[in-house]
Amino acid sequence: MSVRTRLIALFSLILIALGVFSFFTLESKPAPAFDGQRALADVEYQLTLGPRIPNSQAHDRVVTWMMQSLKSAGWAVELQQTRRLGNQVVNIIAKRGTGQPWLILGAHYDSRLFADQDPDPELRDQAVPGANDGASGVAVLLELARVLPRELDKQVWLVFFDAEDNGRIEGWDWILGSRVFAESLNSHPEGVVIVDMVGDEDLQIYLEANSDESLRQQIWQQAADLGYEDVFINEVRHSMLDDHTPFLELGIPAIDIIDFDYPYWHTTLDTLDKVSAVSLQVVGETLLAWVNSQ
Repeated sequence: MSVRTRLIALFSLILIALGVFSFFTLESKPAPAFDGQRALADVEYQLTLGPRIPNSQAHDRVVTWMMQSLKSAGWAVELQQTRRLGNQVVNIIAKRGTGQPWLILGAHYDSRLFADQDPDPELRDQAVPGANDGASGVAVLLELARVLPRELDKQVWLVFFDAEDNGRIEGWDWILGSRVFAESLNSHPEGVVIVDMVGDEDLQIYLEANSDESLRQQIWQQAADLGYEDVFINEVRHSMLDDHTPFLELGIPAIDIIDFDYPYWHTTLDTLDKVSAVSLQVVGETLLAWVNSQ
């Protein structure tokens, strides 16, 4: 065998070996994992914009940022814009996959106009920073957008609701964005999961009384399977009017994942230092595993 022939044979063997290595590397590549630290960075960014109250620059900027983030992660994104009670409402809808089941995960991104629960009466006319109440749910959904498979065997929508948090304020009401969205649906998804106030350092998520029992059981069992039964506590505690309510009123199975025992709710103290990457990780891992199992 000539030197040239030997070199060709050796080169061919190297190419074959590289091809086999690449095949097994691709086959064994793990699915992306939810990253609580990255979600926490998303909370931090939202806080740098300021309170995301209606008709503010921060509100406009967070909408632009969320849309860019979702498009970068490969989602089809659209805006839903309308008016309710004379107020502009802007929902963001990100879609991926086709067919059944059809699942919707939602969170509100706006923050409250007035910190009317603040312990200091002189601060109650200030806007709420909304680190946990607003930014944490957004962060969980954005991180899910990054790690959910691009090729889904189901249909998933991530919906970011506007105008959730200004009830008991003249000219406003609660859950305006989710009402607009739910009423616009031409057909019904198999399930809707709302995440709200899920970043608290001392996270304890109890069953919400109005939520669909079957859907609650699925997700709480998923959390228990991951070892998070100390966070997802299998007891009913609160009855909430939240972004899951409009879906329940239409007969759509929906649940509210919320830790309402949050002492900084609707105060100026709802700040970044109250939010934990570990808490975001627990909720995000649970939802990622649940969606992938459906």
